Amino acid sequence: MCREIRPETGNKNAGFTLVEVLVAITIVVTVLSAIGLLTGASSRGVRSLEQHVALVEVTRSVIAGLPSLNQLSSNEAVGELYGSRWRMGISPFVGTAAIPESPWVPVRVTIRVQSPSGAALDLETVRLQRKP
Repeated sequence: MCREIRPETGNKNAGFTLVEVLVAITIVVTVLSAIGLLTGASSRGVRSLEQHVALVEVTRSVIAGLPSLNQLSSNEAVGELYGSRWRMGISPFVGTAAIPESPWVPVRVTIRVQSPSGAALDLETVRLQRKP
């Protein structure tokens, strides 16, 4: 292999060979590619978390704004809040024996919130309702 000879220093081993330069470039490209992949995965994760938090906040707002279940005219309600569509369904809660002397009866409430981008959050909870 040819090495550059610098007359002012007199050193015959000065400079890099072509193989050394190619190895260094390969290492730099590999490291930069790994950093790019990590950055891309991180930004996708952040976007996913932001979207999930937005859906949870819309769901909380829907739950907070619900009227009393006795005031609802049907077992289903739909609406839109902050650009996200939501649908709520009410059905009898099955699985526990009702306490006869209790003034409350449990009902199952299911809420589905869908963002404009298409992501959806499903929530199923139990709410107590006064017996009629």
